[in-house]
Amino acid sequence: IKESASQTRDVLKQHFNDLKGTLGKLLDERLVTLLQEVDTIEQETIKPLDDCQKLIEHGVNTAEDLVREGEIAMLGGVGEENEKLWSFTKKASHIQLDSLPEVPLLVDVPCLSAQLDDSILNIVKDHIFKHGTVASRPPVQIEELIEKPGGIIVRWCKVDDDFTAQDYRLQFRKCTSNHFEDVYVGSETEFIVLHIDPNVDYQFRVCARGDGRQEWSPWSVPQIGHSTLVPHEWTAGFEGYSLSSRRNIALRNDSESSGVLYSRAPTYFCGQTLTFRVETVGQPDRRDSIGVCAEKQDGYDSLQRDQAVCISTNGAVFVNGKEMTNQLPAVTSGSTVTFDIEAVTLGTTSNNEGGHFKLRVTISSNNREVVFDWLLDQSCGSLYFGCSFFYPGWKVLVF
Repeated sequence: IKESASQTRDVLKQHFNDLKGTLGKLLDERLVTLLQEVDTIEQETIKPLDDCQKLIEHGVNTAEDLVREGEIAMLGGVGEENEKLWSFTKKASHIQLDSLPEVPLLVDVPCLSAQLDDSILNIVKDHIFKHGTVASRPPVQIEELIEKPGGIIVRWCKVDDDFTAQDYRLQFRKCTSNHFEDVYVGSETEFIVLHIDPNVDYQFRVCARGDGRQEWSPWSVPQIGHSTLVPHEWTAGFEGYSLSSRRNIALRNDSESSGVLYSRAPTYFCGQTLTFRVETVGQPDRRDSIGVCAEKQDGYDSLQRDQAVCISTNGAVFVNGKEMTNQLPAVTSGSTVTFDIEAVTLGTTSNNEGGHFKLRVTISSNNREVVFDWLLDQSCGSLYFGCSFFYPGWKVLVF
């Protein structure tokens, strides 16, 4: 309680300090803009009046000079007076003393003023008084962390029945890091975080956004989780497939080489869920396969063979090389195929099915599933997984 209260105080102080600085900056910028408008209007409207004033002053000065010249002519001698009067008369006839520029009416002359709406103070005051809330507990909490090979499934739920969530936001970080990073934003209440290093502690937190709201809720109480399971990896260096840096994504390339791309090691154990997510697709072929097997066997172009179970890209399911009657939907871009396998019996079976180790297999894809028993010639504590595609463009993520 003390730690969260202290963090909340710091967040509030920092937020309102930032808000004051931003508001002050915005007000200063608005003031500068309005003062510039005043300067512009003043300069544009005063210039014609200045020009008019200069013309009038020039005319008055000319008239004053002409009057003085006439007075001097009148004071001169007879001969001199006639000459000066003639010169004065000639000059006066060429000067239009009655020609003045048009002076604008007073109603047409701009008179600047500032229009300020004092109601903005009440509006800002209302928003400020309603800005921010302090919640005693967040409306959503993390309820479960499930370890996966190379990943962790995070599940969360609402704890406030009066809160209607529109979206959720999940963040994580290594416990040695100071910064959280977004890993999911959406409406689901479950997400698998991949690229998790084994035996490393990670911290997770989640928040929600109310229906029709823009702001996010307070963060949930951070939860710490880790995975002890070895990440699933495809075998590197196999011609025909390009792998990601973590070797959990395989892309069928343009190579003419064919064959099954197996896992680097038998890292799938009974009781776990093995998931394949098809990121992109190529041209399908009925010999394509995604599945698991008891051991690697070179020389095969597909997992549609003995001691293996798989699904083809057309949705057909094969058990020990035989196609089942039940079929799943065709695999498309974004499809997720999961394998759940459990041990049913150990030792020699009492019938003539020819197996010594029976497994119960559930394959799910596109909201449909098939369940069947798989008989192996020998028991095995762990299984390989694999895939095969005959045309380029197929990309598969395993976790």
